[in-house]
Amino acid sequence: MHKDCTIFQTSDFIGKKWTLLILFELYKGNEIKRHSDIKKALPKITPKILSTRLKELENQGLIKKRIDTTKFPIKTFYSLTPSGKDFFKVIHEIKNWSLKWKVKNQVCQSTDCQGCTL
Repeated sequence: MHKDCTIFQTSDFIGKKWTLLILFELYKGNEIKRHSDIKKALPKITPKILSTRLKELENQGLIKKRIDTTKFPIKTFYSLTPSGKDFFKVIHEIKNWSLKWKVKNQVCQSTDCQGCTL
């Protein structure tokens, strides 16, 4: 596959470890979250990898970063962009396929990932 192929380029960034889980955390509850909120939800991710993935997702236009300098300490918030929210159509299709053909996960039979509390 050629490196300029759209599928190659897309899979290159979404296929990186933690990327989909970070996007999912930002999708759940449709909230704006801080670095520490995401880290708490994904305890096995290192802070450095989380920061790297957040920058990559921001560069790809899937998330946006907002810095609040009105108070000390300065806080940084992350949320999905319209592109990031639209990406969840793809995630839902992967989930539907997984439930149908591969993963028999009794815990996750809900179609409402946004309201997920797991």
